[in-house]
Amino acid sequence: MPPPAKKTAIPKPPKSAADTRRILAALSTQHPNADTELNFRNAYELLVATILSAQCTDERVNQVTPALFKRYPDARALAKATTAELEPQIQSTGFFRAKSRSLLGMATEVVDNHGGGVPGTMDELVKLPGVGRKTANVVLGHALGVPGLPVDRHVLRVANRIGIAKSEEPEVVEQQLCGALPPADWTRSSDTLILHGRRICKPKPLCPQCAVRADCVYYRAVVSKFVAPAPKTGHGSTRFKARSTGRGGAAVAKAPASLAEAKRRRGAPRQTRTK
Repeated sequence: MPPPAKKTAIPKPPKSAADTRRILAALSTQHPNADTELNFRNAYELLVATILSAQCTDERVNQVTPALFKRYPDARALAKATTAELEPQIQSTGFFRAKSRSLLGMATEVVDNHGGGVPGTMDELVKLPGVGRKTANVVLGHALGVPGLPVDRHVLRVANRIGIAKSEEPEVVEQQLCGALPPADWTRSSDTLILHGRRICKPKPLCPQCAVRADCVYYRAVVSKFVAPAPKTGHGSTRFKARSTGRGGAAVAKAPASLAEAKRRRGAPRQTRTK
C-alpha cells in the first residue's frame, strides 16, 4: 500500500488571526451592513444569479434576472428550456453560450438528483455544472444559512495586499481567512472585502480613503514610496498626500498593483533616455 499523500502546508499570512479580526472589524465600519448586491428571493434565484455574474457586474445581472425568473421561476421550469430560448435572455451578461449550458445543466441536475431543490452542502453544490467553490459559498452563506466565505478577485487582491492572506489560490485564501475568523463572520467578511475592493482597494487603490491603511502591508511596502510629501506644518511635522489621478479622487496611480509587481519592477533593468 502506498504511503498517504502529504498535505500541502498552508502558507502563514503576515497578519495574525487577532490582527485579521481587528482589521475586518475596522473595514466593517467603513462598509456597514455589507451584503451581496445580487437580488434574489431564494436559493435557486441566487444560484442562477451567481452563475450569471461571472465576468459580469451585479448591476447588469440584476437587470436581467427579473424577466428570467418570471419565465423560469424554479429549477423545473428552467430545466425544460433550450439553449436557443435561454441565450437571448442572458446575452447581455457576457459568455452567454457557456452560461446557458451551465444553467440548463445545473437545473437538470437539481431536478434529477435533488428533487428540484438546491442542495445544501458544499460537496453537492460543486458537483453541479457551472458551480465552483466561490458560487457554492455564495449560495450557502447568503441563502441557506450555512457559513461560507466566497473568494473572488476582489477578496484575493484586498486580502493579499493588507496581509491577512498570502496566496494567489482562492481555496488557500479561503482556508486562511476561515482559520482566522469565527464561522458566523465568514460570509459578512467576504462581503466586506468585496465592497472594499470595488470601492477603495481597486487595482489602482484609493489609499487615502482606506480605513486600514496603517495596517496594510502593501501600502507600507509599496504605495508609501509613491506618495508625495506635502509642505511641513507649523508644528514641525510632515503630512503626506497622494498624487491625484485627476478622475475624481486621490489614488496612487504609479504604484504597482501588487507586491509581486513591485519586486518585478525592482529587478527590471533601468531604461535610459536616448538623445
